[in-house]
Amino acid sequence: MKYIKDYKDGDRVFDIYFCKFKSSAVTKNGKSYDNVIIQDRTGTLDAKIWDPNNVGIADFEAMDYIEVYGDVTSFNGALQVNVKRVRKCGEGEYDESEYMPVSRKNLDEMYTGLLKIIDSIQNTYLQALLKKFFVEDEAFALRFKRASAAKSVHHGFIGGLLEHTLGVTKLCEYYCTAYPVLNRDLLLTAAICHDIGKTREISAFPANDYTDEGQFLGHIVMGSEMIGQKVGEIPGFPPVLAMELKHCILAHHGEYEFGSPKKPALIEALALNYADDTDAKMETFTEILESSQEAGWLGYNRLFESNLRRTV
Repeated sequence: MKYIKDYKDGDRVFDIYFCKFKSSAVTKNGKSYDNVIIQDRTGTLDAKIWDPNNVGIADFEAMDYIEVYGDVTSFNGALQVNVKRVRKCGEGEYDESEYMPVSRKNLDEMYTGLLKIIDSIQNTYLQALLKKFFVEDEAFALRFKRASAAKSVHHGFIGGLLEHTLGVTKLCEYYCTAYPVLNRDLLLTAAICHDIGKTREISAFPANDYTDEGQFLGHIVMGSEMIGQKVGEIPGFPPVLAMELKHCILAHHGEYEFGSPKKPALIEALALNYADDTDAKMETFTEILESSQEAGWLGYNRLFESNLRRTV
């Protein structure tokens, strides 16, 4: 099959893809059409069905696997498919592993790296807490290893949460060597746990969408609650230490307008905020570069509030 990342303006599409999204819309002239997003493990691509009643357009819904025939065009700097024909595929026609985005890094190797960092934590209470999650709770560990870090924006793929967590934790390890004032055990524990709420905020692939709990509470609040639950299972866990760890979780987005219930009051919380922001933005920029075939200037990006450019 031809992967989505390899398409360019003018190419013809004739292959099977996963339908991530489908909705009906109406043009300014009152003509009905369908908005579709197709997906494989390398990414997603917008598609338009301008004549849904055409005999070559079979019935299908989001979450179906579909065979798409059409042409790739460029619109406002982004690629999309003008769909001519489509049919719903049956089981046995596709390999699901080809269609779900997955980290390019080995999941088992990343998880082993995370466990090594956990073993390096000297504070017995914090290490016990981490092992409650990542060693003893096998169901949580499996969800964490395969979860995405976001519905979109950054690390929105299988293993994305693990990759992002390890990236943030390694940045925090560097901060500890550069700024000895930091409490290493607290900061690294907070880094490893900062997004654990996403295992409940976002459903697993192929849906990869917000759960009801995620919509109501969000991963920051849920993460703090999860910490509190595990702390309650560890006799003698120091109350102040528990509050410091929860504060780091609650403040890791840094600002109220970015969803943090608290602003950083600890230097460890501040370091975590910067590490989280750095890893998220670097991955986001990387994904922008990888999704575009354009050379030079790539256009204005709302997240970065800048016209972005590829390095020569």
